[in-house]
Amino acid sequence: MNTSAENIHFFNTLTRKKEKFVPLEKDKVKMYTCGPTVYDYAHIGNFRAFVFEDLLRRWLEYRGFEVTQIMNITDVDDKTIKGSRKKQIPLKEYTEYYTKAFFEDIQALNIQKATLYPKATEHIPEMISLIKRLLEKGYAYKGEDGSIYYSISKFKDYGKLSKIKVEELKPGARVKVDEYEKEEARDFALWKAWDEEDGDVFWETELGKGRPGWHIECSAMSMKYLGETFDIHCGGVDNMFPHHENEIAQSEAATGKKFVNYWLHNEHLLVEGKRMAKRYGNYYTLRDLLAKGYHPAAIRYLLMSTHYRQQLNFTFEGLEAAKNAVDRLTSFMHRLQDANGKESGEKIKQLIAQVQRDFGEAMDDDLNISVALAALFDFVREVNKLMDNNLLSKEEAEEVYNLMLHFDKVLGVIGEAKKEEKLPKEAEKLIRKREEARKAKDWKTADKIREQLKAIGVIVEDTPQGVKWKIEKH
Repeated sequence: MNTSAENIHFFNTLTRKKEKFVPLEKDKVKMYTCGPTVYDYAHIGNFRAFVFEDLLRRWLEYRGFEVTQIMNITDVDDKTIKGSRKKQIPLKEYTEYYTKAFFEDIQALNIQKATLYPKATEHIPEMISLIKRLLEKGYAYKGEDGSIYYSISKFKDYGKLSKIKVEELKPGARVKVDEYEKEEARDFALWKAWDEEDGDVFWETELGKGRPGWHIECSAMSMKYLGETFDIHCGGVDNMFPHHENEIAQSEAATGKKFVNYWLHNEHLLVEGKRMAKRYGNYYTLRDLLAKGYHPAAIRYLLMSTHYRQQLNFTFEGLEAAKNAVDRLTSFMHRLQDANGKESGEKIKQLIAQVQRDFGEAMDDDLNISVALAALFDFVREVNKLMDNNLLSKEEAEEVYNLMLHFDKVLGVIGEAKKEEKLPKEAEKLIRKREEARKAKDWKTADKIREQLKAIGVIVEDTPQGVKWKIEKH
């Protein structure tokens, strides 16, 4: 265990304070992250949350923790049923299509797989058992419509996460839909009695014919795999109410124990300064961006590089800047492989010690990624200067290369620099022609050929050691 693991602090939404992170079990972290509702392709706002959660997990692992991460798949709720009925296909067929798409997307973004992805439809018995406990303890009741509701007035701590004032709510009023606003807070559905809009989606149970409410799904699955109290629960700020508030109410009423110690929420994503919505024409899935030719590493970098508790304004200009940042890191890795200068000795040792300290301190401070990245790029700049002056030996370069790979276990955007890139024949000819033009001091032709090479994805660089090339990622 890295001793620095004792200095990690997170902003806990529950207390609205930055707190020192102390897991329930030494060296182990149990973490639940709200997964996708598989009714459509996930959009970039969803991926902002998934990339933040991936960064969090990677940082905890970097600091030596063994992380158990559970991410649910919501494959039955109002939206999935509506979508499958619209397409006139069975719910399972409909949700399996989008579940497969989700896994393809997270692979493209280099998001590490969670320990387990439980599906709501495969955990109905656990949900029934939890609802029965709430009925027995007097926190739940059956409505005239046959559905079972949670009585929020019975749970004295209701509102402690979202800071909603229960006394201002209308007593006894009920809400059956899964998603609603704070001002519509009511007794919410734990089990929804079947109606015609559900079609063939129902379970015959001792609670009657119906299906679970959205909120009970996460309480049942998180406690099954992580225990009645666990370390971290994450999600977007939009999940804070009603979803996470209701999870706390259900779980703590059933067990009499604290549900989660640290709640971490990421802020919204805006697109070009506006809320993302289909009606504004600024709604993008990951697939939309990939179809426009953007590289997944650039998209990941952009989603990751703003602190998770700040709103992220997604712009195409920002995406270009992210691409350039990733290119700088990969070019640096390539350059390190060619370094073979004199030893810089003490200088490189100081730079390595400083970047490890600055990067680590920033990330320990509630995942302060922008400060961590600034420290990394300062390091890259200083090492590049050493290489410019031929002051980095092969052994020192190898040490820096391995350090960068170590940082990339957290960032997930660099990867191994591949030496075996092959130059297309057409590019080889153009590079030879350009060299001839340069020797003849025909700079105009040399520049024109550089542009031709760029158009086919080959970047050339004139260095004191001769011409270098690399194949540009799109």
